[in-house]
Formats: sequence, structure tokens, C-alpha cells
Amino acid sequence: MPTIPPERARHSGQEPPRRRQAGESFGADAERYDRARPRYPEVMVDRIVGGSPGPDVLDVGCGTGIAARQFQAAGCRVLGVDIDARMADLARRSGVEAEVAAFEAWDPAGRAFDAVVAGQTWHWVDAVAGAAKAAQVLRPGGRLAVFWNAFQLPPEVADAFSAACRRVLPDSPFDLQAMTRQPLDGYQVLCTRAADGIREAGGFSGPEEWRFAWEWSYTRDAWLDQMPTLGALTRLPSDELAEVLEAVGAAIDAKGGSFTMRYATVVVTAMRIDAV
Repeated sequence: MPTIPPERARHSGQEPPRRRQAGESFGADAERYDRARPRYPEVMVDRIVGGSPGPDVLDVGCGTGIAARQFQAAGCRVLGVDIDARMADLARRSGVEAEVAAFEAWDPAGRAFDAVVAGQTWHWVDAVAGAAKAAQVLRPGGRLAVFWNAFQLPPEVADAFSAACRRVLPDSPFDLQAMTRQPLDGYQVLCTRAADGIREAGGFSGPEEWRFAWEWSYTRDAWLDQMPTLGALTRLPSDELAEVLEAVGAAIDAKGGSFTMRYATVVVTAMRIDAV
């Protein structure tokens, strides 16, 4: 059975401190996060549910319950785990059972699940310790599925976003070029890290990568509402955030006040292959 090395059992220290702090900052405006963040393709949810042996789902880094509610709508029983009590509280208020802990240190108390999912959060988890913990709580044949929404801004909007971020975030730990102009390149790094962690943890089939393309239309106000929830911007002082939003808003205005965003939801998934 996969085991979590003691040095990995604590909350992951792999990320640089500023990046880790950014990962724990989303709860500062949990209501905006829940309102503005994109959902996930229904076809992805259906494929994960259809490829799992039962309806019990553990949502790692559940946040405000965005993905959890989609799995509930697909007929699943969902338990969420999140490190941020503010996010978990909003998830509970939206009808999702949620516990507060870092996943690597979370106590499952003997509970078992048919799927372990993580939407937009696995990069905050130690890739090996997280996969090992998932293997411990999954029933035989259960599925681990971690996924991200990669967005592709129109070039004019991406250029305005990148230029403004370079002005106010010259030392950002985030790869702004990848985030704004080459998003799939950046997410491929996360997918590779997740797949390598699954292989190293053991107890899983060979990881697969799925991809789902879709589009969403944004008004100027809708996109500017979402921007403060992006990891690169969550801890910006209000004046610097306003400068970024103003630049991006002007670029959207120049396009007529709205635009169509191209998304690709990328998934790394594997099946639990031996009994726990």
C-alpha cells in the first residue's frame, strides 16, 4: 500500500513561500471567487463519474464548492477538504460538507471513496504525498482525477494584462507569459508533475491525460470581476490591482466591451489498482 513519507505528510513545502501564500489567499474574497470563477465541462464530470465504481467523491481543495456542486448534480455524495476555513464555510453554506485541513495531513477517519478529485488546486498539494493519500482513501477501482481550466485570452487583452502585470508585479513568482499567452504550456508542467507524482506514489494504473475544449463569453465587467481571484493577483494592494484592471478593461472596451474566452480543461487521471 502506498505510504506517505513523514517529511511529506506535512503541508507541502515544495512551493516558494510567496507562491504558497498566494495559494492560501483565495478566501479573502470567497464570495467573489464562488461567483466569478468558471465551472467545469459537464462532459468531464460525467466521464469521471462514469469511470468510478460508485458515487462517493472526495474533493481536494474544494474551495467554495464549485466542482463539488457539479458532482452533486451528477448524483454523487461529496465531501470537501480545504485548507482555508473561509472557503470551506462558504462551501458548507452552499450545501457541500467540507472539512478544514491540508490534504496531506487530513485524517480520513476510516472513510473510503470511489473518486478523489481536485479542481484547480493540485499544484498546491505535494504531488507524491497527495497521490499516496488519495490511494489510501480510494476503494479498489477508484479514480483520482485532478484538473485545471486553462484559458486563452484574445491577444489584445492578453497583451494588456501581461504589460500591466509586468509593471506592478516585476518579481511575481508566477509565469505571466504562460498565463496570458501560452496557457497550455504552463498547465502541461502541472500535468507532468501530477503524473510523475502518481507514478512515484504507486498503487495506480498509468496516468492518462484528458482534454476538453470549450468557450465562454465575457462582458467587460464579468471578466474584471473574475480577475482578482487569479493567483497572481489575490494579494495585490488595491491601487496596483486597480491599475491592472483599468488596463485590461480598456483593452476589452476597444474590442466592443466583450470577448469570447477559449478554455481547455486538462485532466490527469489514474485508477486505483490494488486493494487498500
